[in-house]
Amino acid sequence: MSDRVQILLFGSQGRMGLAIADVIAAAPGLELCGTADADRVPGAGTADVVIDFSSPNGADEALAWALQHKAAFVCGTTGLEAPFFARLTEASANIPVLYAANMSLGVNVMLHLVEEAARMLPESFDAEIVELHHRRKVDSPSGTALALLESLNRGRDKAPREDALFERSGLVGARAQGEIGVFGVRGGTVAGDHTVYFLGDDERVELRHQANDRRIFARGAVQAARWIAGKQAGTYSMKHVLGLAG
Repeated sequence: MSDRVQILLFGSQGRMGLAIADVIAAAPGLELCGTADADRVPGAGTADVVIDFSSPNGADEALAWALQHKAAFVCGTTGLEAPFFARLTEASANIPVLYAANMSLGVNVMLHLVEEAARMLPESFDAEIVELHHRRKVDSPSGTALALLESLNRGRDKAPREDALFERSGLVGARAQGEIGVFGVRGGTVAGDHTVYFLGDDERVELRHQANDRRIFARGAVQAARWIAGKQAGTYSMKHVLGLAG
């Protein structure tokens, strides 16, 4: 690998793609060597890292390109389903891959803190997750809210989405012991707010992250790309980038 990390960006014309391109342009030691969009997939070429912020279909194309060209793969596309993650796991035998529902460094610290809080607090503390995003967001709950749910359940030694409740309406009765409400709120131009509540008798703990600009996600993605360049094949996470992996 050369002294400069060569990055190929899928989804370059989306809001996140444009922000990532700006961050790369201002970052020392990095170079945007190519871009790809829905109607344009690059042919032959080289890159150290592929960053994907496109769409479910675009993510498949980006992963295929990274595999073919032996590039590391960093993906932040949301709305992906189980078959993609199966392909990502298979790809990790040949290239280094990193997926994160949210690339913000602060959010990934929050994921760690939520897991630790869930491990330390008794399950008599009710847990709820609320996320707020701009009116144009198409998926609900957000990928970050689901990641927070998985962190919470990991702290409680439960399955990733165990006890999750995504809707309350009508005469639902008293809150069931152990259920975890996960709710989305939409409106305005909010880049992303996430709050996890641990609600005990006469006390509560709130862990919250507020995003004011999409550039925080772009900076995290670029830091992940810089970190993963040249790594051995395998599956990595933002915990590795932050030095939090066990």
